[in-house]
Amino acid sequence: MAFSLKIALAQMEVIPGRPDLNTRTMLEMIGQARRLNADMIVFPEMAVPGYLLGDTWEQRAFLRDCEEYGRRVVAASEGICVLFGNVGVDWDRIGDDGRVRKYNSFFAARDGRLCGGDNFPYPFRVKSLQPNYREFEDDRHFYSLRKLALELGEKVEDLLQPVVMNVAGNELRIGCILCEDGWSEDYSFKPMAAISRNGPVHLFVNISSSPFTLGKNNKRNRVFSRQVKDACVPLVYVNNVGIQNNGKTVFTFDGCSTVYDAGGRTVACCPPFSPVLEVVDLDLASGGAGLSPVGVPDDRDTGSIYRALSYGISRFLPSIGIERVVIGVSGGIDSAVSASLYTRVLGPDNVLLVNMPSIYNSPTTRRLAEQLARNLGCPYAVVPVQGAVEFTIGQISRTPVVNLRDGRQFSLGVTPLMAENIQARDRSARILAALAAAFGGGFTCNANKSEMTVGYSTLYGDQAGFFAALADLWKHQVYDLAEYLNRQVYQWEVIPREIIGLVPSAELSFDQAVDQGKGDPIVYPYHDYLFRAFVENWNRATPEDILDWYRRGVLEENIGCRPGLVKRLFGSPREFVEDLERWWKAYTGMAVAKRIQAPPVLAVSRRVFGFDHREAQNGPYFTSRYLELKKSILGCSQGQ
Repeated sequence: MAFSLKIALAQMEVIPGRPDLNTRTMLEMIGQARRLNADMIVFPEMAVPGYLLGDTWEQRAFLRDCEEYGRRVVAASEGICVLFGNVGVDWDRIGDDGRVRKYNSFFAARDGRLCGGDNFPYPFRVKSLQPNYREFEDDRHFYSLRKLALELGEKVEDLLQPVVMNVAGNELRIGCILCEDGWSEDYSFKPMAAISRNGPVHLFVNISSSPFTLGKNNKRNRVFSRQVKDACVPLVYVNNVGIQNNGKTVFTFDGCSTVYDAGGRTVACCPPFSPVLEVVDLDLASGGAGLSPVGVPDDRDTGSIYRALSYGISRFLPSIGIERVVIGVSGGIDSAVSASLYTRVLGPDNVLLVNMPSIYNSPTTRRLAEQLARNLGCPYAVVPVQGAVEFTIGQISRTPVVNLRDGRQFSLGVTPLMAENIQARDRSARILAALAAAFGGGFTCNANKSEMTVGYSTLYGDQAGFFAALADLWKHQVYDLAEYLNRQVYQWEVIPREIIGLVPSAELSFDQAVDQGKGDPIVYPYHDYLFRAFVENWNRATPEDILDWYRRGVLEENIGCRPGLVKRLFGSPREFVEDLERWWKAYTGMAVAKRIQAPPVLAVSRRVFGFDHREAQNGPYFTSRYLELKKSILGCSQGQ
């Protein structure tokens, strides 16, 4: 094709469940693109309604609204090609759930009318590959192209036809694909290849609503680049920014909209986490080869984690009406990082830091909590809990429990572990909750992912709060983030160096005295990586895998911890097995119940607790091969 196409990449912030606001943004961007003499503007997948909407998709009134706002976008396409995502509704057919049929759809409009109905059953394109893994469950609501092809008695490959549009007197044939259609490596057919066979195709356009995950853009660039090279056709990828959630997990969307030339090189890339309209002049005759390659930001480093967390906090809080927060600061690393993040987003006057010491809190951590508040410039309060804790313990131990049928009575005792939990609950359920109400905000959960994995937290205590911004970070990532905040964000040691060097400790008993080097039972340099193998491995590891790797001497290599660490930590196979079983039982036992009741988690990894890491309360289980390996390693019979 011998002409140049001026394409506007509309990397917009999509507000989930607000087609009115999204359409207003789209109309403004269409006007801006027209003023820049763009031939085409491309919006993200589900740009009108948003994507992660839960069962809002079951509301017929909402669907009618989406259609109406979609018509307004189409009407605004005079003199410009407008490509956008919306829900496509067939009111005469039903889906697998018995409700009106809905499609995740790609609309292409020009001069006030939709294009593409001449070679397809609908005047829009339908998503072929619907993800039903991780946080996605597209088949719950949407009818896929594969199902439609089966219903029509057609081959799905034959339905994947280019959309033909007239641009400046030229026929432009566009391969329209939606998000997952480009991630086709593990599927039985490849949409881009099928459209190419039904071509010719002058340009591929992938509209996406793809959440941020550490390292995903690097992988996408490899996957998409390879497909583009195979097709020898340039590709425009447009993703949204903003946040969306599925109730228990909050996802950020980083945009990073990208243009690939026909050779698979990245020739344009929008900045992450920024709404922007970027115009690219693409010479279709050369497949975009005249454009210079551009660098793509690395999304695997600590800076990417910081950007995702700060962006997620800044968007999530106003979405639920919270402008101020209360944070319990212990003098430890997790609360210090949490305080630094929220202060950066909200400003120091809107962050109240509270230290709640008992007899177990050392002078060191009390001093460091105060120093942190001084460094950040936040208001600071000290609310001791010892008196209240002793009162609660006394109430329980002195209150008789009576059997009203026969008059027998007894007393309940408070164990040391119970006393620890009473402290944690008093801090959160009583003090932080009351202070948050008085301060006019909410209080945070500062738990990290290591603690969440094995339930090393107190239900209704330190696992309480309205939001868990750090709960998708392993402990070593929290430390890395502390260093990054000091070095790159604040550019001075706002988090005292002594906090970073302090042994991690809950300080709930004298057995956790930090000044004596006593701390948590989790050995983070090892357990971070063991737990990550349980949770984040795509083929998730079980004790069977761990014990097999240990037996073969490849455990550290396979889970990624420091070489030689396992031998240093465990003097015998029995110690190793006991530790493994302790944490597996915790992870698959009570920790599940705690996670179900935990606050929403802000996602950064590829397996986040909430509705990304879905789990049932089934209790611990050890496979038969694990028991055989255990017997072989320990040299004796072991029952489950």
